[in-house]
Amino acid sequence: MNPALQGLITIILGVGGCVGYFYFSNIVLDRFIFPATGPQAGRNINRANQVRPWLFLAPAMLALGIYLAYPVVATLWLSVTDRDLGGAFVGLANYRQMVSEPKFWEALQNNILWLIFVPAMATVMGLIIAQLTDRIWWGSIAKSLIFMPMAISFVGASVIWKLIYDTRPLGSEQIGVLNALYLYFGGDAPQTWLTIPFWNSFFLMIVLIWIQTGFAMVILSAALRGIPEETIEAAVIDGANPLQIFFKIKVPQIMGTIVVVWTTITIVVLKVFDIVYAMTNGQWETQVLANYMYGKLFVGIGDWGVGSASAIVILLLVSPILVWNVYSASKETK
Repeated sequence: MNPALQGLITIILGVGGCVGYFYFSNIVLDRFIFPATGPQAGRNINRANQVRPWLFLAPAMLALGIYLAYPVVATLWLSVTDRDLGGAFVGLANYRQMVSEPKFWEALQNNILWLIFVPAMATVMGLIIAQLTDRIWWGSIAKSLIFMPMAISFVGASVIWKLIYDTRPLGSEQIGVLNALYLYFGGDAPQTWLTIPFWNSFFLMIVLIWIQTGFAMVILSAALRGIPEETIEAAVIDGANPLQIFFKIKVPQIMGTIVVVWTTITIVVLKVFDIVYAMTNGQWETQVLANYMYGKLFVGIGDWGVGSASAIVILLLVSPILVWNVYSASKETK
């Protein structure tokens, strides 16, 4: 079947199925389960209204259960079993093997480095840009350009930045912007930037910062616009300068939004895989947890036990931040 036709049929069946489910489930609820007739009509209407939201949520909850809850439980089970022994229960053996491998600690250390650097830089740059672009007439154009990387996939962004870091032999024309600038300002020879231990992780982080700064800018720009003008006017009357207004008036009032942006980017960092895989594949000491997990699960014969254990570690690292993010967002809406 033609892919376009297949996609159209899928959309029609999907949308039609949802509409049909909501329509017929309402009929069944109102006419057969809790009929709005007879002496119990009022009570049945109240009961139906209590059940109706759950009826509408049921498909989404079922989908979440199948595509999220079940994989988590299955991964947890795989992490305590040995596939080579026919799925026999081995307890924490896979976790002990995982923590005994230097590559796991390399991945964990790199993830911590990413967590320290990327959310901080992306949030701070997004906040600064949001503040500055609100003060210029072409601010909307600047915001559009800065937000544009968000429309690019991580792999696409990695390809772009891999070209920026490209290295050609000395004497050849450098197509990599970074090496061209390095030689122009007196460098002795082109550098293979992605193979320099420790610093190559920062070169990879720049790609994610480039992408996430636009996200931070948009959210924080909306928060800055929501600050009451009266507080700023009062600060100006009291003689506050622009820096004092920004740090002592504006930032405290949007601190909740800053925390939400920070934690959202932190979750992205903990799951980062595409950038490392596309640019270095974890070589030259750039391994991260998601890349380590992928290597264990799908490279070579595959070690599903250790790979699943590393997936559980990522889940445990993400969960507290996710819970805090949801809690902070719910406080903002109250």
